[in-house]
Amino acid sequence: RRLHISSLRLPCRSRVPRVPLPHLQPQTMSAFITTAAPLRADARVARPATSFVTRAPVAPAFRAAQLPASAARRTPTGVSMAATTTEFAECPGCVINHTDCGIATEVSKVMEKKGIKTPVIIGVAADSGCGKSTFLRRVTDIFGTKIEKSHTPQGDFVTVICLDDYHYDDRMGRRDKKYTALDEAANNFELMYQQVKALKEGKAIKKPIYNHDTGLIDPPEVVEPNHLVIIEGLHPMYDERVRDLLDFTVYLDLTDEVKIAWKIQRDMAERGHSLESILASIDSRKPDFSKFVDPQKKECDVVMQILPTELIPDDEEKKVLRVRLIQKENVPGFTPAYLFDEGSTIDWVPCGRKLTCSYPGIKFKYGPDVYYDKEVSVLEVDGVFDKLEEMIYVEQHLSGTSTKFYGEITQQLLKNQTAPGSDNGTGLFQVLMALKMREMYEYKTGNKVSPTL
Repeated sequence: RRLHISSLRLPCRSRVPRVPLPHLQPQTMSAFITTAAPLRADARVARPATSFVTRAPVAPAFRAAQLPASAARRTPTGVSMAATTTEFAECPGCVINHTDCGIATEVSKVMEKKGIKTPVIIGVAADSGCGKSTFLRRVTDIFGTKIEKSHTPQGDFVTVICLDDYHYDDRMGRRDKKYTALDEAANNFELMYQQVKALKEGKAIKKPIYNHDTGLIDPPEVVEPNHLVIIEGLHPMYDERVRDLLDFTVYLDLTDEVKIAWKIQRDMAERGHSLESILASIDSRKPDFSKFVDPQKKECDVVMQILPTELIPDDEEKKVLRVRLIQKENVPGFTPAYLFDEGSTIDWVPCGRKLTCSYPGIKFKYGPDVYYDKEVSVLEVDGVFDKLEEMIYVEQHLSGTSTKFYGEITQQLLKNQTAPGSDNGTGLFQVLMALKMREMYEYKTGNKVSPTL
């Protein structure tokens, strides 16, 4: 069969007439493509309106010819639809800009191929610019998994789904409707729930894509179930139905002072934004953040708080940080880490011959506490580590870390020593949380994960 830009030639037995593309209206073209897209001799011309079949990707030249100009322009670069014959069905939430999404009608063959009984699903909540990307890199390092470069990173063991993909509208649409991405009304929680539930059941999903580069809604992509699925973004625990599907929950909590300093550094240096626009963006998000995002930390298993240091009076630069790891007690499968003696109250200043400390020094704290009426254990680090290789000394005094060999925490810090936060409590606690995710996976599945060396 040949493809002509001026017309579309279908298999003879389909008895569909040749129609010049320039004369098709967008609505007619959409309906025409739905029935004709596969262009195979064994293709089914008519299909039920509630299901569709995903096949191998269409060549870029053909894609541009068969789609309206606006849709062709939105096709994401570097994103591939997995070659599969999986049949998908519409589900609740396939509305507005998400009508092409769906859920597989049967359990994925990936489940048997990878030996997965039930995927473990973990939620990581945080506002924009709170260090989720760095944290998730540490998680994939702990599991020793390779991640393919695509919109949704899918590896041999771990898949990471960004929940921004469930925004109803593109950037201009939200601007016209005068709400932020944090607003409940801006997000398709019904589709989010249906698709997270499907992954938990071992079914593939056809997931929407929100393109951060263009601010547009791109065509959907296929995501298969995996051993570990991490859903990260603004609202992983906002919908109670989604929260009930999660096996472990984490919240990254930055105070306003640190958040402003981080966003200025990132958006001015990396994205070329002006200081005025950054501050205006932060102020515009505050009400919705307090209403829709921040309350999620009350229910989380672990909260990492990042605050200004207490070692430097009236510190304005916010480069030295005080980091607290708030760990909920009595969570099945989760062992809170502690310093020296479990349940005691500890203040420790380790600077000396075994730990190099320049100004303003470093201080550790540990003890029991209450957080939103729940019993917790809190680890705290204030200050900066001068030499990461000396972290082995600190690691010796920590217990309940879920490491598999002596020095695993130090090794992971050295592996990513140029990553933001590696020289303070942020990096240390990110590694600890990643180790706790591994511990929870092993508890939920009964499978052991070999450490990366």
